[in-house]
Amino acid sequence: MEDKRLIHRCKRGDRDAFCRLYEKYRDLLFKVAIALLRDVHAAEDVVQDVFVRFVENISHFRLTGSLKAYLSVCVANRAKNVLTSQKKDCALSEDQTIPANIPGPEQQIICNEQLQQVAEAMEQLPFEQRQIIALRHYSRMPIKDIARSLELSPNTVKSRYRYGMDKLRKILMDNDAL
Repeated sequence: MEDKRLIHRCKRGDRDAFCRLYEKYRDLLFKVAIALLRDVHAAEDVVQDVFVRFVENISHFRLTGSLKAYLSVCVANRAKNVLTSQKKDCALSEDQTIPANIPGPEQQIICNEQLQQVAEAMEQLPFEQRQIIALRHYSRMPIKDIARSLELSPNTVKSRYRYGMDKLRKILMDNDAL
């Protein structure tokens, strides 16, 4: 209900409402972006791009479901576009990796070695599986909402999630064996 009121206020040009929406979803969307991109700067850019486009198109926006789910899928789609563009340009350079000591909300994401291992393991998954895992775990979206947002069947989402989680477990177990 709060989101609908904030969107209504945004449509009237209320800057405080824009700020409230940004503050409310910024960290969550950053977690999704960093899980998909593993690049702090690119993740920040993606979140900013999504909010800028959201604000630019607010007059035509109509909330039909969860704003959190909508914005999370927008971030995932934008992250996919960034990855596609990067693959075309060149491989990631070393300076685009996640720094060890990041101030602010990033510290909450990458706070220990285990999280770094999970992030590296996530990178090895196909984007479709990584996207669903990120939406499920970081945005806490239900399977049915993910399916609706990505225009997939719930069974497809469930199987991609299950296969992705199985691959993650295997990768992490193999790394522990080393």
